[in-house]
Amino acid sequence: MACRLVAGTEFLPGGTIHRTALWVVEHCVGPLGLGTLIVKPVRHVLHVADLTPEESAELGPLLRRVSRTVTTVMRPEQVYVCLWSHAGAEPGHIHFVVQPALKADLERYGVHGPALQMAMFDAGAVPDEEAVADVCRRMRVELGCQWGVGGWKGHEEGV
Repeated sequence: MACRLVAGTEFLPGGTIHRTALWVVEHCVGPLGLGTLIVKPVRHVLHVADLTPEESAELGPLLRRVSRTVTTVMRPEQVYVCLWSHAGAEPGHIHFVVQPALKADLERYGVHGPALQMAMFDAGAVPDEEAVADVCRRMRVELGCQWGVGGWKGHEEGV
């Protein structure tokens, strides 16, 4: 699914938030809550060890920018950043989850960290598409990017 979302062949609520030649930022399509973003390489990559030097150089600054954006827009207690890369117990297209740990979610589920993510998966609640679209617009503004729901609106160098 990660590759289909990058290619635009599968519906992505909120559209692409940010894209460089090497990385793409999207809202999570799963049950990890409103404001949870996915940072993944444009190229199909199964292992962090397989990232090119250029992809690696861009990753750290991009994760920092995206984490700061999630902090500013969502005002969480903490921002979790973790790698997910399995699909059906097989390595899949790597993607970094940048998740706001909101006080309301911490209280609702009574857990934190990986246990919060598992509780959210167990509950299976996916954010409303209209709310996702609104948060994606706010994330784009905060990131200062030119990528819109329909594609490039201009050009931005680097991350």
